[in-house]
Amino acid sequence: MRITLLSTCLALLLSASAALASDFTLSSPDMTEGGMLSAAQVYKGFGCDGDNRSPALNWTTPPAGTRSFALTVYDPDAPTGSGWWHWVVFNIPATERALPAGAGAADGKALPAGVVQSRTDFGTPGFGGACPPSGDAAHRYIFTLHALDTERLDLPQDASAAMVGFMLGQHTIAKATLTARYGR
Repeated sequence: MRITLLSTCLALLLSASAALASDFTLSSPDMTEGGMLSAAQVYKGFGCDGDNRSPALNWTTPPAGTRSFALTVYDPDAPTGSGWWHWVVFNIPATERALPAGAGAADGKALPAGVVQSRTDFGTPGFGGACPPSGDAAHRYIFTLHALDTERLDLPQDASAAMVGFMLGQHTIAKATLTARYGR
């Protein structure tokens, strides 16, 4: 009976934690879950002719203990064997709840002080829009906001997406995602 009571208490605690984490959401006025990206979020180069403008992003209800955020944008459908990193941003202050459209410009001027945009698979910092190969089925672009248990990731500005991803694996306490698609 004691084990059953302990198991029940543990199950309730875990479900309460999961419910709180599910309140952590990521949204955008520029795109919808499962919807298609507009020309504004398409890369300018590699045969694509978009505006290469990062979408506005908003988030709510980060979990207790959040000390900063990181944002990644990843295309798992890129024909590389390892996907494609389109945006890698970290050291976003825990007090922030949004990034404006265009915040991913390479100069980073629209980002809060101290925020780092690391190197993407385009080889440069900042947002790199969608640009799948012509004729491919629409690719998925997964925007993931990581709530972190640390105020900052101590990484160089040109850290690879893999290095940032390793550190995110060590410090993420919750994630909120928004996935959009694009094909040409």
